Amino acid sequence: MTTSTLDPTVALYRHVIPAGDPWSHEIKRGQILRIVDLEGNQAADTLFYDAHDPFNRYSASDTVQRQAALYLSTGTTLYSQLGDPLLTIVADTCGRHDTLGGACSRESNTMRYAHDKEFMHACRDSFICGVHAWRPDLGKRDVAPNINFFMNVPVTPDGRLTFADGVSAPGYYVELRAERDVVCVISNCPQLNNPCNAYNPTPIEVLIWNP
Repeated sequence: MTTSTLDPTVALYRHVIPAGDPWSHEIKRGQILRIVDLEGNQAADTLFYDAHDPFNRYSASDTVQRQAALYLSTGTTLYSQLGDPLLTIVADTCGRHDTLGGACSRESNTMRYAHDKEFMHACRDSFICGVHAWRPDLGKRDVAPNINFFMNVPVTPDGRLTFADGVSAPGYYVELRAERDVVCVISNCPQLNNPCNAYNPTPIEVLIWNP
C-alpha cells in the first residue's frame, strides 16, 4: 500500500458522487485523479477513454496481460486496446481492485438475484448516461469491460469468480496519473442486492490535481 502526499485542500477539482450516480470528466496528461471510498466497501465502476479518440479505450485484457496479474494496485499501468498507456496507479491505500467482475446490469440483476429485480438501476445504465454526457454520439456499444475500484472478486482455483466481502474501509483511496489526456467515466454502483456493501450503496469522492 502506498499513501499520497497530495493535499485535498489545494485540489484543482473536488466532487462527491452520490451512490448510483454517473460521473464523467477529462483528466489532462500529468494530472492526478484520486478516487476516495468515503464510507467503505463501495464499488466505483470505472472506464477510461483517450480524450481525443473514444474508440481507444481501457482494455482489461491488455492491462491484465501486460502486468501478468489480475488485480490492480500501485505501479499498475492501465492500457488501451491499441496498447497505449492511459494512466498509472501512483498511490493506493486499498491494495486490491477488480478487473474481471464487470458492471451490474438490469439483465444480470435478473439472472443473479430474481426476475423482479429487473427494474432496478444498474451500473451499465449509469455508464451509458456517462459516456453520452461526454459525447452525445456515444452510447451502449461504447461501454467496454470496466475496472471495479475497491471491489473484491477472488478467482477460485478452478477459474470461477466469487463476489466476496470488500477489503476497503472508510477513507481508502486510489490515485492515478494520466499518461495522456483521458476521460474518466464512473458509475458509483447502485447495487442493492449484493452483501459486499452491506446492501447500502454510499458516496465516493473524486479529486484532481495539476502536476
